Amino acid sequence: MSNPNPETPAIAPVQGGLVTYLMLDGALKAAEFYVAAFGAEIVAAMPADPQGRTPHVHLHVNGSSLMLSDAFPEHGCALEAPQAFTLTLMVEDIDARYARAVEAGAIAVSPPAEMFWGDRYGQLRDPFGVTWAMNQQTQR
Repeated sequence: MSNPNPETPAIAPVQGGLVTYLMLDGALKAAEFYVAAFGAEIVAAMPADPQGRTPHVHLHVNGSSLMLSDAFPEHGCALEAPQAFTLTLMVEDIDARYARAVEAGAIAVSPPAEMFWGDRYGQLRDPFGVTWAMNQQTQR
């Protein structure tokens, strides 16, 4: 496949020890949201098919890779609602990072607060149904 944007390669180096791959309805829209909300960088993307579905988008976010695609049920990859997981960003200045995500369109689930383990922690839900957490460690 050719790349839809010649400035964005189809492949890029993978970052981090554990890579999350999300199947969403609107992978390119999700990537743009993650850029605005979490400071992600789109480092690779494949072109959309004739139905507008994107088979692969690669982001760098907070020192790790995050991969996205649209659902392709005809290839055994049906869309299912996200469940039973949370993506956690370890951050500095949690209040500013959380506010940025809400301003970009994330839904506040639990605003940053001091937790029993001593860190500041909060949760958000993105427009694609994925739950994100932010954790700012305290000095120990």
